Amino acid sequence: MKIRILYFGRPGEKLGLSEENVEVPADVTSVGTLLGWLRKRGPDWAQELTEARVRCAVNQEFTDGGAAIKTGDEIALFSPISGG
Repeated sequence: MKIRILYFGRPGEKLGLSEENVEVPADVTSVGTLLGWLRKRGPDWAQELTEARVRCAVNQEFTDGGAAIKTGDEIALFSPISGG
């Protein structure tokens, strides 16, 4: 399944990415399993993408780790605290 991931705030800064298109394994079917898969990329990923350190949106709708994802979805990952 191919999805687009956008990185904002601290995750983007620390991981050096603003966006990527990725092919994820068949067992990545939710935001939570996506984060788990991404954390396996290395120690920086594991640190920055814990559920306590990142908020998520699927197709521009805030969500939690249980939200389903499907081919073509846009997943945004960003810091849970923002100024305003």
